[in-house]
Amino acid sequence: MDLKRIAKDTAKTLSSYLTYQAMRTVLAQISETNPPLALWLHRFSAKEVVQDGEAYIHKLFQEKPDLALRIMVVREHIAQEVVDFLPEMVLSDIQQANMEHRRQHLERITQLESSPSHEQQATTESNLDNSSS
Repeated sequence: MDLKRIAKDTAKTLSSYLTYQAMRTVLAQISETNPPLALWLHRFSAKEVVQDGEAYIHKLFQEKPDLALRIMVVREHIAQEVVDFLPEMVLSDIQQANMEHRRQHLERITQLESSPSHEQQATTESNLDNSSS
């Protein structure tokens, strides 16, 4: 397991997600102040791959540098705001989700193991009823 590569990939994914969130924030802001520009950004974002935040910013710089700069500033601000509690939050969420998955799995296997014995018991009771008749 290459933990450095995993960390690098995670950081890239998180950065791209923050780019997406910054784009949504900017889009909401300019929807109120400049609807034609908001429409343009919406269309641009629909055709460009926002999943790769850096490529998205690069292409946006070629078309509308002012919007690219604005999205970069908002993205950095969001990152500064969430970076402190994000690691603890992610770890806590993963631990809770894992516990819930384990609980559900345990319930399923317990039900599966107990189901045949219920069927066997019902069959035995049915056979006893039939033989006493």
